[in-house]
Amino acid sequence: MNANDLKRFKDWFYEYIRQFYGQDEYINANLELKREHTKYVVDEAGYISRGIGLDDNEVLIAETTALMHDVGRFEQFYKYRTYSDRKSVSHSDLGFEIIQAEGVLDGLDPVEKEMILSAVKYHGIKDVPDGLDERTLLHSKIVRDADKLDIYRVLQEKYTDYIRDPENYNLELELPDEPWYSDSIIDSIMNCQQVHYSEMHTLNDMKLLILAMVFDVNFEPTLTKIRDKKYVQAFVDMLPKDETIEKAQQVLLGYIDKRLG
Repeated sequence: MNANDLKRFKDWFYEYIRQFYGQDEYINANLELKREHTKYVVDEAGYISRGIGLDDNEVLIAETTALMHDVGRFEQFYKYRTYSDRKSVSHSDLGFEIIQAEGVLDGLDPVEKEMILSAVKYHGIKDVPDGLDERTLLHSKIVRDADKLDIYRVLQEKYTDYIRDPENYNLELELPDEPWYSDSIIDSIMNCQQVHYSEMHTLNDMKLLILAMVFDVNFEPTLTKIRDKKYVQAFVDMLPKDETIEKAQQVLLGYIDKRLG
């Protein structure tokens, strides 16, 4: 790959997503959220891949994978008015199908094309499947880490805006804003385990799931940025103030410190 390839892919991406914008401001606002998210994930993929010492070609592959990772989100929200895969379709599978149908990666080295497609397909599931070759697994892990980094940024801003002015908030929340959270999710965090979307019932559960994503982080640069940006504290501050949440916070911060030595 070279820089011109990535530029061509970016030109295609922004032209492709333009078709989903229209007169519906609710749809437009949510699409814009994903457009900005994609831009940041590309940057984070570059940050991570350079941080772990990859060469220029591998960095370009990582950035291309990041550019394509959420392409299915735009058709998903346009058709179903939700980003919930449970309520609509798998955005990862949809993105995989769109990239193939559009032929946007045609002309790339076939191995690199399949590697990007696989990383897109597997970026949104709980666990990467066994049996991937080493290079595909590497790029799957990079895009998953990059995605998480920007999810922390996006949702910190999103939930802060909602708390400040819930009546005029025009983005999807997905879950009801109730004052409680699920014990099973706390149990997962206390055991340093990921949380599955099927366990969520409230907005507080979603915030805890976001915090638990740290247990699926693959690379030191990702953990370093999570620590330096103080994302754990930011999400804890938006949760109920009680002893259970404080203990969960200690587990999360302790896990990061241990991984970073």
